[in-house]
Amino acid sequence: MLDAMNAWIESARFVCEVQGVVSMRLARIAQGGPEAVAEAHQMIAEKFDALAEAEAAISKALSDGEGFAVAVERAYAPVRERVGANSRRLLAAE
Repeated sequence: MLDAMNAWIESARFVCEVQGVVSMRLARIAQGGPEAVAEAHQMIAEKFDALAEAEAAISKALSDGEGFAVAVERAYAPVRERVGANSRRLLAAE
């Protein structure tokens, strides 16, 4: 029961952090200028990088004989790290 509650809390926390990053990015893009262009390019490029890292993590976990839950957790890690880094970077820029 506790594991399920922890997973739900982490999911809710992550959703809120993602929403904050999206909001800050949209505000930066709406301002226009070179920073808006750079933010848009970074936003797209990091999606491909995170997807590649997540795919590699899944493949490695499954080829190592780890279970599906471990593979999912390892795939989630690079996405979580990027969202956290973006949140810190965008909050510092405000």
